[in-house]
Amino acid sequence: QVQLVESGGGLVQAGGSLRLSCAASGRTFRTDVMGWFRQAPGKEREFVAAFMWSSSNTDYADSVKGRFTISRNNAKSTVYLRMNSLKPEDTAVYYCATGSTMSRNRNGYNYWGQGTQVTVSS
Repeated sequence: QVQLVESGGGLVQAGGSLRLSCAASGRTFRTDVMGWFRQAPGKEREFVAAFMWSSSNTDYADSVKGRFTISRNNAKSTVYLRMNSLKPEDTAVYYCATGSTMSRNRNGYNYWGQGTQVTVSS
């Protein structure tokens, strides 16, 4: 089992920044990829970004490329999502998830956190 705990969400004005954290614990040696997804009210959960521990490869959705940055802290088994130049359309519940391969499909991830709310006001 892998446990994931997100934090760092909140309310921010458009143009502002937030940093989300995802702390992993448990059998993390089975997970090489950590991803971030988001789900807005009435919409499907969508891919945001992913990071592979073994290669340091990253992947970003086009909608966040250049504004969001995914990074890690090995010692803390934590992955961060730095979100800059936030827009109202970034408002959603953000989830982190773990998997074994880089994927933009939520089905490629085995474990999920509980989510953290990000609200961007205009």
